[in-house]
Amino acid sequence: MAAVRAVTAGLHAALLLARGRREGMSYVETGLEGARRSFWAAAICLPAFVVLRLLDWADGALPSAPAHALALGILGYATGWAGFAVATRPLVVLLGRAGRWPRFIAVWNWCNVAQYVLLLAAAVPDLLGAPAFVDQAAGLVALGWALWLEWYATRLALDLGALPAAGLVSLDVLIGVVVAGVTSALSG
Repeated sequence: MAAVRAVTAGLHAALLLARGRREGMSYVETGLEGARRSFWAAAICLPAFVVLRLLDWADGALPSAPAHALALGILGYATGWAGFAVATRPLVVLLGRAGRWPRFIAVWNWCNVAQYVLLLAAAVPDLLGAPAFVDQAAGLVALGWALWLEWYATRLALDLGALPAAGLVSLDVLIGVVVAGVTSALSG
């Protein structure tokens, strides 16, 4: 039952934060147990990841071995997700915010759900046959909102200034780009 409450509270927090409402932070568990439970967000986001990958392939980027590429993509998904959490621990310590790291990771995990919802919503214009400029605009808005959300949540969770928060968001993007590049290269 604690897991269900944690998931519900985490999703509520992400929804509030995505709307720019800082009270979303009050729904996020503090402590290592809350951080551990927040990794349920990775399981919640996995279907969205798979759908986005399939939509990419439907646009003509189908790899020669789709099952192999999907398996590598899922492995990369898990590696990138866990990799960011591991990479941020020493950085947060260097920033003098070690005690805030569990809550930061919990917020980051739950905000990923909102980010995936934004990315799925951005795919709708293309699915409906909208002109390319509408599809591209939706993608830019979704990406911008997702990046802003992560930056905003990072600032709140770690009580950081704009620049250090942007650095942590940049690290997340960098990890994602590197993992995507490696999995793409391996899937041929």
